[in-house]
Amino acid sequence: MTDFLTQMAQSSRERTERARALCPEAVLREQAAASAPAPPLQLSDAGFDLIAELKLRSPALGLLSTAGALEVAINTRVQAYAAGGAAMVSVLTEPTRFDGALSHLEQATAALAGRVPVLRKDFLVDRYQVYEARAAGAGGVLLILRMLDEAALAALLESCIEMHLFALLEAFDEADLARAQRLIERYRHDVRLLVGVNSRDLETLRVRSERLAALAPRLPAGVPRVAESGIESSADAAQCVRAGYDLALVGGALMKSTAPEQTVRTLLAAGRAAVAPREVPSACR
Repeated sequence: MTDFLTQMAQSSRERTERARALCPEAVLREQAAASAPAPPLQLSDAGFDLIAELKLRSPALGLLSTAGALEVAINTRVQAYAAGGAAMVSVLTEPTRFDGALSHLEQATAALAGRVPVLRKDFLVDRYQVYEARAAGAGGVLLILRMLDEAALAALLESCIEMHLFALLEAFDEADLARAQRLIERYRHDVRLLVGVNSRDLETLRVRSERLAALAPRLPAGVPRVAESGIESSADAAQCVRAGYDLALVGGALMKSTAPEQTVRTLLAAGRAAVAPREVPSACR
């Protein structure tokens, strides 16, 4: 595991212990179980969808929005994402490097009012954080495979099953994808899983876009495949589709956009235009 992920994992554990001291896990679990159901994840028949991300800061890109500005604009921004056709909204809740907060997740889910599900994106290490996500209204969580051993992954996925959450399994290399394949074989009938490839180098924080194409042949079959990081343009969206991805997770480009609804529409149109024509049965010709 890289120094960056090691630091994030330690910070995440410390946050969890502070939260657990304030609200015991049994109490939080009851609150999560009593939460209103999240909207289901629905993917388009057009062959390409977008996960639109809300975050204040990126270690690679720097400040994307000030806290005060985001608190005022969070409702309109996530509503613009949904209006543009995003299948899901991802919300960064990590506070030390991304300026995130669980309150952003709560506000986003309230603003979306059941239109699309919200993904908690963080460096999750404990099932307590899955309960936090569900209590805040999330429909799914991101799990970074490289950060988690087998016992931790099992505990997190079993908590997702318990709370009826989907999970995006994030990979960086072939070893991660091999682990994803084993998890899919074990859990695919119990929880909805997606697999993502993050093209950001965790040592330099630079995007290595060639990773998406290089790892595409190794992606597990039968689950939605997500291209993550570095999707900035229509050409990037089309390239993801041609490489074999079904969705793209887009953060920086949307946070920097002054017209996020139109940016979502533009990226979706470019990706869907690149989808290979499906073979039409002869009886339908």
